[in-house]
Amino acid sequence: MRAAALYTAAGSLLVTTLAAAPAGGSPGLPGAAEPRGAAVAAARARAAGVDFGACPADLGAPDILKCGTVSVPLDYAHPDGRQIRLTVSRIPATHRDPHNSKRKVPRQGALVYNPGGPGASGMAFPLIGALPGWQRIAAAYDLIGYAPRGVEHSAPLSCVDPRRFYRAPTQSPTHPSAEYKKQRVAEARAYARGCARRSGAGLRFYNSLNNARDLDVLRAALGEDRLTFVGASYGTYFGALYATLFPSHVRRMVLDSAVDPDPEKVWYRDNLDQSAAFEDRWADFREWIARHDDVYRLGRTAAQVQRSYDTARDRLARQAAGGKVGPGQLQGVFLTAGYYDDYWPSRAAALAAYLKGDAKPLVRLAVPGPETAAAAENGTAVYTAVECNDAAWPTAWKVWDRDNTRLARVAPFETWDNVWMNLPCAYWPAPRQRPLDVRTGPGELPPVLILAAERDAATPYAGALEMNRRLAGSVLVTERDAGAHGLGGGPNACVNAHMEAYLLEGRVPGRRAACAPHPEPRPETPARHTAGHPSRDSLKGKS
Repeated sequence: MRAAALYTAAGSLLVTTLAAAPAGGSPGLPGAAEPRGAAVAAARARAAGVDFGACPADLGAPDILKCGTVSVPLDYAHPDGRQIRLTVSRIPATHRDPHNSKRKVPRQGALVYNPGGPGASGMAFPLIGALPGWQRIAAAYDLIGYAPRGVEHSAPLSCVDPRRFYRAPTQSPTHPSAEYKKQRVAEARAYARGCARRSGAGLRFYNSLNNARDLDVLRAALGEDRLTFVGASYGTYFGALYATLFPSHVRRMVLDSAVDPDPEKVWYRDNLDQSAAFEDRWADFREWIARHDDVYRLGRTAAQVQRSYDTARDRLARQAAGGKVGPGQLQGVFLTAGYYDDYWPSRAAALAAYLKGDAKPLVRLAVPGPETAAAAENGTAVYTAVECNDAAWPTAWKVWDRDNTRLARVAPFETWDNVWMNLPCAYWPAPRQRPLDVRTGPGELPPVLILAAERDAATPYAGALEMNRRLAGSVLVTERDAGAHGLGGGPNACVNAHMEAYLLEGRVPGRRAACAPHPEPRPETPARHTAGHPSRDSLKGKS
């Protein structure tokens, strides 16, 4: 991986002293109380089941999608204390074989999905069963989505007034001044205080271990003795926690775009790794644009494309496009292209159009609608709470400044924006946990299928290798020389075949399998490709 070279260039970047865990124990780690509480909650949930009916109106879902709720304890050490309700969605197994209309497919149970974040909702997931790549799976499984604790209607978290969440235009300096850093430190302190003020004493219980426990309660509420689970991105982390805490409850588990679960990486070092990997992916994107200079006219080399991007950034710093798109919004739009290469044509087209005097495509991509403000604020609040609660972070600004100044010399694209996203964790008011040592022994659980792309930036490939080492008997399927984030059901038929064989038949390939990369996107002219992808464009800062 090229990310490794970045760290070599940065020297001893990761030799960082983290804040000590709080005195008096490690809140949230599995002790005697939490396992008992989880068992009590699961037994209650199995008895209650889920009463599926109409979905919340603001979900805007078709009638085929049905919704319900599952009660879980806010604090598993006190299962009889305060309860919160998680919203759940379902489309039952269709039993229809898409390749043979006369064949009735037997039901295999419920398949639960989490899209990651932290802070993302999976409520719309069951609708994916209508797509060709998911129809065979939808025939055999009830497709189950849900909003994790803190998300949407599931006891939602908030850290600022959603009406004040979006600030635009904003700057995004790759080498910020001391004065700019001072401003952002003050904002991070204020944001952390806002999370405590708006969420109260329960803030500490929004964490990955409780997400894993909630997943077991959901399993029981669905009437399943063992869980079939697909987790993407951050969903792979608490999926791995689930496998560690409840190995006998696992039926089948797909971990798609795996997070590095090493306790020494969660979450400060994982974010440093991510910033380095985004630099590599940004280089991939620039090289693609350069290969299509006949379409975009942004430069025949990656360096020339970088200069075109820098020209746009400098121009936006002087005068925001549409009054709302500054360098920060430009960087956010191009960061999403680091997640999904199917975004490359729209981003390249918008940049080309802007430099030729037409800002409208860029404005359409970069300016969110007011209806998304509350969801984005909620997602950011949950992201912050979970990552800050999960582990110790450096509490001294000088540590963040030292490590990221070094990294930004070789990886300037995302480094500082990642800092600002996570910096509230330096000033977090709630007790921290020590991360659980994700690890299972031979025979403790069925084979777990791990999917990973070699050049994924959001969850760098080294994390998939570490996950593979820690979950005994797991099998890694690698998409070579590709960098899309989230592979299952995507454009790679080889990856999809492995996932289908596993979910439908329990078959896995050899210890490691490789797939050729999916085709690169085809360029499109600025006039043809100006629409955004609102379902994904709120991903900045999330795994």
